[in-house]
Amino acid sequence: MPSLPPHTTFAVTDFHHLVRNDLGLPLTDTQFEADFDELPDWDSLFLLKLVVLLERATARPVPVSRLFEARSLQEIYDRVVTP
Repeated sequence: MPSLPPHTTFAVTDFHHLVRNDLGLPLTDTQFEADFDELPDWDSLFLLKLVVLLERATARPVPVSRLFEARSLQEIYDRVVTP
């Protein structure tokens, strides 16, 4: 996914697309709010891959320490989009 210009927003639909298509997790909309323990095949490597994808997509660094506190993909989105 190409980087977005700094003034462009990164909508939740963009995030869902990134997770489903670039990360390869075919999740339903409701699974984005589920705890990581409830997601099929989720492991810590997905988190690392997601950080790289988010940094490319948003063209800004992702505060990894804030992501370790997140318990769902929705929480990750909220922490990345709302610094």
